[in-house]
Amino acid sequence: MSDLSQKKRAGRADGEAARPPPVEAGAHDWLIGGGEMGGRTRSFDWSNTPVGPIDRWPQSLKTAISIMLGCQYPLLIWWGPELIHFYNDAYLPVLGKRHPGALGRPAPEVWSEAWPLVGPQADAVMQEGRSHWNEELLIVMTRNGYPEEVYMTFSYGPIMNDAGQVGGVFCACTEETPRVLGRRRLATLRALADRSYQAKSAEEACVIAAAELSKNPNDLPFTWLFLLSADGRSARLIGQSGCDPGDATNPEGVDVESSDGRWPFREIMDAGKPIALSGLTEKFGPISCGPWPEPVQHALVLPMIKPGQQQLAGFVVAGISPRLPLDENYRAFLDLVAAQAATAVANARAYEQERKRSEALAELDRAKTAFFSNVSHEFRTPLTLMLGPLEEVLALDGDVPPWIRKEVTTAHRNALRLMKLVNTLLDFSRIESGRRARRSIVGAMVLAG
Repeated sequence: MSDLSQKKRAGRADGEAARPPPVEAGAHDWLIGGGEMGGRTRSFDWSNTPVGPIDRWPQSLKTAISIMLGCQYPLLIWWGPELIHFYNDAYLPVLGKRHPGALGRPAPEVWSEAWPLVGPQADAVMQEGRSHWNEELLIVMTRNGYPEEVYMTFSYGPIMNDAGQVGGVFCACTEETPRVLGRRRLATLRALADRSYQAKSAEEACVIAAAELSKNPNDLPFTWLFLLSADGRSARLIGQSGCDPGDATNPEGVDVESSDGRWPFREIMDAGKPIALSGLTEKFGPISCGPWPEPVQHALVLPMIKPGQQQLAGFVVAGISPRLPLDENYRAFLDLVAAQAATAVANARAYEQERKRSEALAELDRAKTAFFSNVSHEFRTPLTLMLGPLEEVLALDGDVPPWIRKEVTTAHRNALRLMKLVNTLLDFSRIESGRRARRSIVGAMVLAG
């Protein structure tokens, strides 16, 4: 062997001896990354669960979990007959306070309240290998300490085990709650705006608004609309939906200054901002309205002020759904409800003022026409009595001296001019009467329409 070959072999030997010996593949080497849930999955003691230790997991489960943890879309896996729960970081908002306790537990326990709805679909996947798709499905979830109205779009599909049989359920899901609530609330605001123009008085505007708001009991279990008196000392309940506040109001109105602690109207007038009410049962008694069995315990009292104006028209008391959090979107929706109701009231009052102004002008026109007609008749009678004798004098031939005939002719000519003016005034009165009648008919049609 040549010296060069010996040196190459020696170099390789020295290099191989310098490298650290290869580490034997461990049970967790395939489970890399995955963010928070990757770490929790690696550190979890799986030996106490039906799936057993990680080093005994089938390759199909390892592959499915690797795909799930590496994805930024909300995914979960239910494995085995017990449907043991696995999930990734993107799924954490869906779980809420159930995280991290949901990891490694059977799905029927994690989602006990929703299992009557979704359980049959999971069983169909496990037993028949049938996939399922659900779009914006309403699921009541107790994930933040209370039953919550949640809408989910999700699919269930089978995961095959190493033996070629269904080993678990793979679920991809998207929470659609913000989208569904936004669409529903936008429809309420649109209907409120479309109907508000029909109101011809402030009271009618409140009644119409309450009727439209009653069509969305999920977001508005009840609404009470109060109009503020002209002196600002009392507020009277005009429109209501959902339920009646009972003895908390009276026909004379609620005293703004001393409302026995149940109505924060004075504080809202001073601050110009909404105020949240809690403990409604203690203030008004049990309030059971809306689509849910839980009583309404919270409300938001909002000032009724038209955007761009400072004058307070009244107040909107909106019940808060017991199955929705009062977050920024919910508050923004209620702000828009109060603003739209205030706009309807302001427009109705403007219409009412314009109607009164039109009626006053019409009354002035009637008085003017009546005056002209009366004056014309008063002038015509003496003129007629004057023209008769003058015409008789002019009819005499030789018995009237020339100078008298000249004066009588002048008087007769001017009397005829006055009579012509009187007849013109009478014609004007008749024309104005006709126009006024036509305006009355058109105005009645507009009010009726």
